[in-house]
Amino acid sequence: MRLRPFVALPVAALAILSLACSSNRTTTLTSGIQGQVLLGPQCPVVREGSPCPDRPYQATIVVWNASRTEKSTTFVTDEQGRFRISLPPGDYYIDPQPASGGRPLPRAVPQTVTVSLDEFVDLTIHYDSGIR
Repeated sequence: MRLRPFVALPVAALAILSLACSSNRTTTLTSGIQGQVLLGPQCPVVREGSPCPDRPYQATIVVWNASRTEKSTTFVTDEQGRFRISLPPGDYYIDPQPASGGRPLPRAVPQTVTVSLDEFVDLTIHYDSGIR
C-alpha cells in the first residue's frame, strides 16, 4: 500500500521531530546546593537588647570539584543573597569570591560540601565585613 503525499509528509515530519526530541533530552538534576549569603557583623559592638543581625549580601560564588582542579559552575546570588544551584551528587569546594576592586573586605572562608542524590544541601555563606 502506498501512502498519499499529503499523508506521508506529516508522518515523516513527526518521525523526524520525535528523533530530534529524544536525542536532545536533558535530565533535571534533583540535587545541589541552596542557601543564603550574609554579611556581618553590622555593628562594632553588639549589645543585649539591641539586635544587629547580619544582612543579606549579593556575591559571586565559584563551585569547584573537591580537588579544585575543575570548575563546576560560577553563579551570582540574588539581591537577598539567596541561591539554588543544581549539581550532580559529589564533593564540592565552595569558593566565595572577594569583593570587586581588589578590596580585602568583605571576604568569606571557602567550605566543602557533599551533595547526595535527590538532596539540596542547605548552606549559609558568611562574609566578614571587618567591623569590630
